[in-house]
Amino acid sequence: MTPLLSGIRILDLTNVLAGPYCGYQLALLGADVVKVEAPGGGDLARQLGASAELNRRMMGVSFLAQNAGKRSVVLDLKHEQDRMRFLDLVATSDALVENFRPGVMDRLGVGYERLKEVRPDLVYCAISGFGQTGPLKDNPAYDQIIQGLSGIMSITGTPETAPLRVGYPVCDTLGGLCGAFAIASALVRRSRTGEGAFLDVSMLEATLSALGWPVSNYMTAGVEPRPAGNDNVTASPSGAFRTGDGLVNIAANKQEQFEALCDLVGLPALKTDPRFAGREDRKTNRAALTALIEQAMSSAPASVWEHRLNAAGVPAGRVLGIPEVVVEPQVLERAMMCRFEHVPGAEQPVTVSRGGFLVDGEPPCPSRPPPQLGEHTEEVLSELGAAPRRPEH
Repeated sequence: MTPLLSGIRILDLTNVLAGPYCGYQLALLGADVVKVEAPGGGDLARQLGASAELNRRMMGVSFLAQNAGKRSVVLDLKHEQDRMRFLDLVATSDALVENFRPGVMDRLGVGYERLKEVRPDLVYCAISGFGQTGPLKDNPAYDQIIQGLSGIMSITGTPETAPLRVGYPVCDTLGGLCGAFAIASALVRRSRTGEGAFLDVSMLEATLSALGWPVSNYMTAGVEPRPAGNDNVTASPSGAFRTGDGLVNIAANKQEQFEALCDLVGLPALKTDPRFAGREDRKTNRAALTALIEQAMSSAPASVWEHRLNAAGVPAGRVLGIPEVVVEPQVLERAMMCRFEHVPGAEQPVTVSRGGFLVDGEPPCPSRPPPQLGEHTEEVLSELGAAPRRPEH
């Protein structure tokens, strides 16, 4: 398999999650992603994660999760010599991604206008919480802040427990995906027209874009979204159901699926019960319908019902924890996890997840393990050839 972004160099000046995740997606596609880190600590994620020992080694599991496939170079952009060397790197690169607050790169003397002088067709991607303009542009933004401001928390949980934070940094992740998509698209345009681009990615806007259905329900239909717990508000029975052992998600969204479900759980009379006969009837009487189905499903565990329901054409799946899903046969067969037996600095095997697609039937895994801080500084700078650029006087 020829990597889709083979021959493309990306400079990754990002920290923690949104930006590093963006760079990781591009590395998975075969780009040469050079992570430019500050001396001393580098990416803050190197000190974050569940293993205190790996944090001490500056190889925290939060860093390991989205930095495989990259090379690490240490440069201090506050110092003129390193700043000039950085410009040499930019001249050899196709794209750059950073997630500083708006204005930081300009204050360092390496903003977009300066970089265009050394690479006119550069694709420059700035990822921030709110974008480069607007009244909130200078506010610091973490995932939890965006979760609250975007409306995600308002519709997460039950009516009694909402608002609740989604259990992982979903806004950071969406911002990173949005950035990677934008960079890849800009590179396509550049290949046709020779134009670079300035990409202004807002985590808030990326999240609102992903909230398409709830936003549309309000903006177009005038219906304010409400938290519904594990229920799918568009249909019933559709949601998570208790069984004899564990939860199973069921999505009987079509009439024929509802009728097949009734027969399968031994409640054929529900098909003609006026409380449940029509789609809207079932939504109105959701609680009563759920209670009847769960009582019938108490006779077998979730795994059995999952098999029976899918065999009958009713979409269903168990509710799994992370330890369970990573060993699921489906996940194993498609090689979703990539394992590195030896990772310098970590001194233990490291497993990371790849992207959510195959290329020509092959899983694109990172080409190298996550790097130690500055591991490739000499290697990358030696590729530039000449001695470091000197400041002009």
